Amino acid sequence: MLMTIVGIYTLYVAVSIYTSVMQIGYINITKRKTPVLLSASDFLKAGNYAVAKEKLAIVNTFVDYLVFIAWIDVGIKALEHQFYLLEDEAMKNIAIVMGFVIINYIISLPFSYYEKFVIDTKFGFNKSSIGQWIKDTLISFVMMLILGSLVVWGIYEIMTNFTLWWLWSFLFIFAIVIGINMLYPTFRAMFFDKLKPLEDEELDSEIKRLMDATGFVSSGVFISDASKRDARLNAYFGGFGKTKRVVLFDTLLEKLTTKELLAVLGHELGHFAHGDIYKNIALVGGMLFVMFALFGNLPDSLYMEMGLSREPYVVMILLMLFMPVLGFIMMPIMGIVSRHNEYEADKTGSELGGAAGAIELANALKKLVTENKSFPLSHPLYIFFHYTHPPVIERLKELGVDIGYVDESGLAGKCEADI
Repeated sequence: MLMTIVGIYTLYVAVSIYTSVMQIGYINITKRKTPVLLSASDFLKAGNYAVAKEKLAIVNTFVDYLVFIAWIDVGIKALEHQFYLLEDEAMKNIAIVMGFVIINYIISLPFSYYEKFVIDTKFGFNKSSIGQWIKDTLISFVMMLILGSLVVWGIYEIMTNFTLWWLWSFLFIFAIVIGINMLYPTFRAMFFDKLKPLEDEELDSEIKRLMDATGFVSSGVFISDASKRDARLNAYFGGFGKTKRVVLFDTLLEKLTTKELLAVLGHELGHFAHGDIYKNIALVGGMLFVMFALFGNLPDSLYMEMGLSREPYVVMILLMLFMPVLGFIMMPIMGIVSRHNEYEADKTGSELGGAAGAIELANALKKLVTENKSFPLSHPLYIFFHYTHPPVIERLKELGVDIGYVDESGLAGKCEADI
């Protein structure tokens, strides 16, 4: 059984790295051909940026694999030995699981630093100082430590008091996922970004008109000072019920015209009108349910092969170790659903914008590709496993905008813009 588990993880790593290698090869060939949506220099620059990030992803995946083997082989036993003198079983489980989380977090820090201060700095995205990054990292670490310990304690209590612990644990974690979605804008404003109400009364009035048209009730429209960290454009809606907020990055206000901005918001409101937020949460819930059902019914022989007892902390660590595998398997399914939702949201966004709505949304998509340096073409295997948004060229065609691109290789385009 242990060899089967390791084999599944090895296959996941092999497919993930192969997909990245195919993407790198495709981009390296395509970036020197006729540019699409971008100028020749920006097209080459976007290609180089995508390749740099993909190379880092390969190294990260390989390191994660080595770390996985280390945990399965000796890591869990070493942590268990480190805290075996703790008499309180709840505290022992919290210490071991959080020890696992902290070690993995520390291992990930060099990759986070390299991406931000080497790759993003080189390509003009990073606006954050090292001091700001350290502050953000420490805040994230403390929040992870506090909230993570509470979650581990909750699951421990469920596992030691319920026969069908995996079902109740799933419901517990699913409730936390919903709670995070409700509180995300508030937490982000408290610890990371400074939010201020939108002062442009005319724009605020237009945004509220769009919200009224779709029945979206919000606690307000806010501007985030995201430019102090990053030059990319973005916006998000967060929360449920009366906690919902519309948050615009200041970079988005700077680069898009008012009509283009309203088209982007119209697209996001399209997601709300179609219930896409709830669909996505349901998909995440389905993935969590499968994960807990699988690991709640693993045979005792697996633990015996690992030289471990079936303690709550062992089960929790195994769950976290294999979460990326199930996520990778589920991604194509979630991608198919999400791409359909994006087309529908585009349609709603263009309709909300009136006669010129489709053109304004198309112009916004083009600017997002340009400003975010998104390489607009991609290998189909990479899209299948990684992307939730349809190819930007296909989105433009659906909006009635033909840029004259002919896909001679039969490979599709993609867009990294989060709208």
